[in-house]
Amino acid sequence: MNEPQDMNRRFGIPGCLSFEEMADGFTVARVTTPFATATVALQGAHVTAYEPKGQASVIWLSKLAKFAPGKSIRGGVPVCWPWFGPHAGNPQFPGHGFARTVPWRLVEAKALPDGRVRLEFELVETEATRAQWPHASVVRNIVTVGQELEVELATTNTGSVPFQLGQALHTYFTVGDIRRATVAGLEGCEYLDKVDGGKRKRQEGPVVFSRETDRIYLGTRGCCGILDPVLDRTILITSTGSRSTVVWNPWIEKAEKMGDFGPDGHLGMVCVETANAAEDVITLAPGATHRMAAQYRVVAAPAG
Repeated sequence: MNEPQDMNRRFGIPGCLSFEEMADGFTVARVTTPFATATVALQGAHVTAYEPKGQASVIWLSKLAKFAPGKSIRGGVPVCWPWFGPHAGNPQFPGHGFARTVPWRLVEAKALPDGRVRLEFELVETEATRAQWPHASVVRNIVTVGQELEVELATTNTGSVPFQLGQALHTYFTVGDIRRATVAGLEGCEYLDKVDGGKRKRQEGPVVFSRETDRIYLGTRGCCGILDPVLDRTILITSTGSRSTVVWNPWIEKAEKMGDFGPDGHLGMVCVETANAAEDVITLAPGATHRMAAQYRVVAAPAG
């Protein structure tokens, strides 16, 4: 379905968009604009790279990331859908849902008048996905590459009954050194500390990192920033349709157990996830569409 030759014939844009096989059976889209380059895997509609001109990569990808059909990719922007974390009723179902490990169909690709490139993907339903998610629905992931990277996840309930939806853009960001980076904009927010048994706490000051961090911030305001003095920049994250923000770094022991971070891989990344998770899940009425979007933009120096 996603053979590079066919994809280039149908969707290729000279100088802007091309498709290639990165590994056996694993096709990616290469995007080039006047402002930035990006790579998107057709499995999972998964952004694996975004690099503005003159900047270090904004999106972190492990050097040991695996590119194989049905396997999750360590890094990039995994789409967690239609639940976040473990499935509430069946522990055999994959954590964070199935969307990141199944094929998506590219339905539209266009170069916009302002120089950006937009790709719109639709999740491909199969018997296996319907067995895990029996609700009639359509989900699309729209990726726009320009001076900012924009990712929008749109879910439509095409059935006759409401359903609950958990989701996240599980974005891995590049930092110069996690021990010196901070996350601002979550001050005063309550969060569930998953490292401390899910206890509810309140954030005082910016988020700092000196150990494993895994937190679901609730009722967040839609804008936060990663302040990075090593790379001399701030990454601004602006979200809409999102009630939660997840902040995660596995630190040393957990990263070693995962096996695909690489030596000291945890030092160069932090996940700040646009989400609807825990008590912030969405109830979607029949015929309704929920849009959750995030925009990532680099500011040259850390905001004070």
